[in-house]
Amino acid sequence: MSQSTCWDIDFLKSFSQRVLIILNQPFSFQLLELLWNNSRWRYCADGGANRLYDLLRDKNKIDSDSEELLNLYKPDLIKGDLDSIRDDVKDFYSSKGVSVLKDEDQDSTDLMKCVNEVKQMEKKEGREYEIVILGGLTGRLDQTIHTLSYLHKLRKERSRVFAATDDNIGWVLETGEHIIHIDHSLLGQTCGLLPIGIDETVLTTRGLKWNLTNHPSSFDGLVSTSNHLIPEEDSVYIKTTKPIWWTVELRDLKEREYQTAK
Repeated sequence: MSQSTCWDIDFLKSFSQRVLIILNQPFSFQLLELLWNNSRWRYCADGGANRLYDLLRDKNKIDSDSEELLNLYKPDLIKGDLDSIRDDVKDFYSSKGVSVLKDEDQDSTDLMKCVNEVKQMEKKEGREYEIVILGGLTGRLDQTIHTLSYLHKLRKERSRVFAATDDNIGWVLETGEHIIHIDHSLLGQTCGLLPIGIDETVLTTRGLKWNLTNHPSSFDGLVSTSNHLIPEEDSVYIKTTKPIWWTVELRDLKEREYQTAK
């Protein structure tokens, strides 16, 4: 019997020695706070620094007149070709001691540049970090496709890379069997298995509303979108003959925050 790979969403729940990479896409303070507090290192990919700065500055205008939040949420590194970061943002973070690194390699994106920085750190420390990407699955279609493609490639060299937005989270499941532990307090009901970057896979699932048994899945055939988690099930079993993307809806964090406070 083959061994299953186990997955969870601890990057949304508990601190670990992981790296958060912030991309140049919108995100809420609730999601930022959750991912930031559960990560050891925080990088901004070029224009991601604008997003971080503007979000915190705008929240400061509402909650405080000080720069407390901007100082509290200070990235460890900003890296990219620096064609997107604004001068005022670059000057602010530089004045706070944040390393701003320019990489003019036009054969790599800002996300790839940040991941390469993680690899350099790992080489020195002799360990591998889990990576969580904030953004990458919304906005421009070409950027979304890049995220899907890049994480599909990264699976060959890294064991844990996740992408998170305010709407959903996702990651690549390698060929084989997987058990995904479900936290219904954080996850909504909608999920999907996406055969991206492959010709066809054969899927078997358990723990979903509409399960599959040795069913082919491809862009020319069936794609399991808008499937549902089952509230009574605390895990989902997936067997796939080719690498696929797993994506699942993320609950509204503002609503969850309100319910927790009641």
